[in-house]
Amino acid sequence: MHRRNFLSGAAVAATGAGLAAPAIAQSRIEWDMVTSWPTGAPGLDDSARRIAKRITDLSGGRLVINVHGAGEIVPAFGVFDAVSQGVAQIYHSVPAYWISKNKAIGLFGSFPFGLTMFEQLGWMYWGGGQELYDNIYDGFGLKGFLAGGTGPQWFGWFRNEIHTLDDLRGLRIRTTGFAGEMLRRVGVAVVTLPGGEVFQALQSGTIDAGEFVGPWNDFSFGFHQIAKNYYGPGPGEPSSTEEIVMNASAYNALPDDLKLIVKTVAMSAADETTMDYEINNAKTVRILKAEHGVNVRLVPQPIVEGLAVAANEMVEELLADPDPVVREVMGSYAKFRNLMAEYAPYAFAGEMNARTLPFAEG
Repeated sequence: MHRRNFLSGAAVAATGAGLAAPAIAQSRIEWDMVTSWPTGAPGLDDSARRIAKRITDLSGGRLVINVHGAGEIVPAFGVFDAVSQGVAQIYHSVPAYWISKNKAIGLFGSFPFGLTMFEQLGWMYWGGGQELYDNIYDGFGLKGFLAGGTGPQWFGWFRNEIHTLDDLRGLRIRTTGFAGEMLRRVGVAVVTLPGGEVFQALQSGTIDAGEFVGPWNDFSFGFHQIAKNYYGPGPGEPSSTEEIVMNASAYNALPDDLKLIVKTVAMSAADETTMDYEINNAKTVRILKAEHGVNVRLVPQPIVEGLAVAANEMVEELLADPDPVVREVMGSYAKFRNLMAEYAPYAFAGEMNARTLPFAEG
């Protein structure tokens, strides 16, 4: 008798005798996800929990992710080290926070006058970005994927109107990453704070102005109660991607199908989270103007032009950095950015500029 027929016959016989075929044991893996966000923060905490739930569900409960907000296990800015050291297995944060680890890491999150959110993903998927990202994080015992973003961040909340770079010089402004370095170069005193501390700093006068993400998040934190001049876009952060990053040993121990689930969930979150922000930011701007008396303004062109000069100085310095990794990542990023900027007038940028008249809504 052929072995296949024998096995088939044995299965039928067992069923006919009322015996259930033995189930294959599935091991349960449980991870702690630490985040840089206060529990309940719109968009940010939502995204972390959505990712965790989707991994848990798609794995059939074989990989369970438990989410912990900032401060529950480690502080907001402590998640990188916690996962690198194995205190937790996965974090949800943004690359902009880790420039002190390696300047090149910030380029995977955002860079002044750089890639948009979807261009950033294009660089990661098809422009060599993921390989460069992997090489850097491997040195810290980490494995990561980009997992969505906030879209263009805003320049910030100001008590008084701003018109030129002179209006910025000497101000204490909350921001992070390369955006902060750009502002330092034009005379701003940059203050780096977790999002949950910005309202109190604005209220007490510890900072003169600040930004966290954009209208949706900033409205939830109440910044509009203190400062009524809100400026966008934020040239310093045209994409601000989020990431899920795992302890490399924990990730490598996963079977291949669970690794694929984690990667696929991160990729799906890239679209879902970004559109969540776009829609809710648009809705929130209407609320801020109509119900809270906020003056929503465009960043004045003299300021944009001055910041662009500072940003280009940063690019030149990074291309000449003593660290060959920094030079390689900046070079790859700059080439991809210039390619997309050359094409943009005929595509998204051109369409946005052409779309001036509102549609009738019936």
